[in-house]
Amino acid sequence: MSKKVEHNIKAYSNNFTTMTPGPFAIYLRTCKIWQLLRFIAINIKMLVVVSKSH
Repeated sequence: MSKKVEHNIKAYSNNFTTMTPGPFAIYLRTCKIWQLLRFIAINIKMLVVVSKSH
């Protein structure tokens, strides 16, 4: 029965309650420079965590 309900819900309609990204969020997700900076920051955080365990 739930599949029939899900089949009737269309994405981005008024009944769809999930948040959709705004223009700034879409820009950050597609910006290569921002992704590189995030990649570096996440790798530094991982190095800190691993260095604490050894």
